[in-house]
Amino acid sequence: MIAFIEDQRVVYGLESICRVLPIAPSTYYHQLACCADPSKASARHQRDIELRPEIKRVWDENYQVYGVRKAWHQPKREGFDLARCTVERLMKQIGIRGAVRGKVVKTTVPDTSAPCPRDKVNRVFRAPAPNLLWVSDFTDVSTWQGVRHCPRTMYGWLPRGKG
Repeated sequence: MIAFIEDQRVVYGLESICRVLPIAPSTYYHQLACCADPSKASARHQRDIELRPEIKRVWDENYQVYGVRKAWHQPKREGFDLARCTVERLMKQIGIRGAVRGKVVKTTVPDTSAPCPRDKVNRVFRAPAPNLLWVSDFTDVSTWQGVRHCPRTMYGWLPRGKG
C-alpha cells in the first residue's frame, strides 16, 4: 500500500489518497520511518523479520513438506521460543504450506478430439412456460466414501427419479 501511495502521491496528494483508502497519514509516515530505520518498528515486526528465514530454512531442509505443527516443533528443539500461531501466521506471509495427503480427485477429463455438442438453448435459460426447459448441472461432492454426483437444476435439486 505504501508503494501505491508513493506512486500516486504526486498526482493526487497524500491527504486525498488517505481519505479514500482506509489509512491515516500518520501510518504512512510511520511506515516510511520504519523502512528507513528498522529499529523503529514494533517488537513483533522485528521478531518476525528474524523468524521468517528460520521457518523457511526448516521448511526447505525437510523437503518442503513440513506443515505448521512440525515447522513449529523443529525451531523449538533448536532453542527458539515461539508460539504455534506465530509459525502459522509467518508461513502464510511467506506463502509456504505443508504437503497435503491424499490424492486430488479429477472428475472431468475432456476429450479434445471429440466435437463439442451443439448448444440447444443458445445460452438463453428462460422457458416460456413451466417444464419446457430443464437445465441441469452435476456437482461433485467429495465424501469419505468417495465422490458423490449431485444433480441440480437452475430451480433447485431435481426430484427423485428425474436425475
